[in-house]
Parts: sequence; structure tokens; C-alpha cells
Amino acid sequence: MDASLFNLFLLIHIAGGTLGLLAGTYIMIAKKGDRLHKRVGKIFSISMLGAGICSLVLATMHRNDFLFVVGIFTIYMAGTGWRYLYLRNIAKGQKPFPVDWLLMGFMLLGNIGFVAMGILSVLDKEYFGAIIFIFAWRGIGFVVQDFKAYRGHITLKNYWLVFHLQRMTGAYIASLTAFAVVNAPNRLSFLPWLLPAAIFVPLIVRWTRKYRMKAVNQ
Repeated sequence: MDASLFNLFLLIHIAGGTLGLLAGTYIMIAKKGDRLHKRVGKIFSISMLGAGICSLVLATMHRNDFLFVVGIFTIYMAGTGWRYLYLRNIAKGQKPFPVDWLLMGFMLLGNIGFVAMGILSVLDKEYFGAIIFIFAWRGIGFVVQDFKAYRGHITLKNYWLVFHLQRMTGAYIASLTAFAVVNAPNRLSFLPWLLPAAIFVPLIVRWTRKYRMKAVNQ
């Protein structure tokens, strides 16, 4: 029964991850903001959330630190990226929903776990410790960003669009990283872990600056 349940979640995880990766790739290269973009975006979000939840289940059934870390990041990034589309008026008094605080707390606890895992990996002289500290550093930055936004400390007019873009691209990076690591000939290499971020983080920075400039000039 345990093996059958594991295989079921594995199948859902693979299907969700594959569909999300395809949908995310389309979003990256297609026109933004039209009806098709929104529809594909929903497919991407649901697929990523499903794949992320399955990752946590699989990592719990058979310990796998890689799946655990990617699962937490995927759920948080896809979840908050989706939610910010509905949080456009925080500066005007709109209050975040309980699910928004829940996602933030989920990531905060995840970061605490990342730091603990990183310390243990370093003590065991494993390379994974260095990588997991990078995940923790980025995760803490996003949690701080959420906390400030939810408290109404908004300095960017279209913050919801910028944060949506950052989080969804982050979820795409997580899915691409998972694909690269699983299919890499040498999983002990840093390259599959870091290459997706090295490619797409500069794009996030570029797009963020673009929309920040629009907001300032409006």
C-alpha cells in the first residue's frame, strides 16, 4: 500500500511538474497580460501547487531533502504569485487574507528548516549545505517583502504586478531546477542547481526595473 501510494503521488508530481514547466515556458516567451496568458497562468499555478504539495508528501514518505526544499519554494512562490493579483489595494487599506499570512508563515518555517538542514549538511561536509543557505537567504528576503507589504508599507504603485512577476518566475526557476537536477548526469554538480537561477534571475531584475520605472512615472 505504501509503495502504491508513493507511486501515485510520484505520478501526480511528475505530471504537474511537466505541465507547469511547459506552461511556464510559454508564459516566458509569449505576450503578457492577454486572455491566453491569464488562462495559461492559472494552469501553471495549479500545476506548480500540485507538484509542490506532492513533493512534500514524497519527501516525507521517503526522506529526500532535495524534494523537500523545492516543494516548499514551489508552493510559496506559486501561491504568493497568484495571491498578489488579488492584493492590489493594500496601500488603500485592503487587508491580506488568512491564506496570505499562512503562506508567509509557511515560508518562514521553511527558512528555519533550511538553515538547520544547511548547518547539518556543512557539518557532514556535504555541498548541499552551501546551496540550501542560498535558498534560505532568498526565502527570508521574500518573507520580509511580504511582511512589509501586508502591513501597508508599499513604496511601489504597481507592487502587486512586480511581486507577481517575481514570484511566478521564481516558481518557474524552481521547476526548471528540479528538472535539471533530476536529469543531470552528475547530481552532485552545482551546475544544475544554480544554472536556472543564473539565467532567469537577471531577467527578473530587468523586468522589475522596467515596471518600477513605469510606476514611478505614473
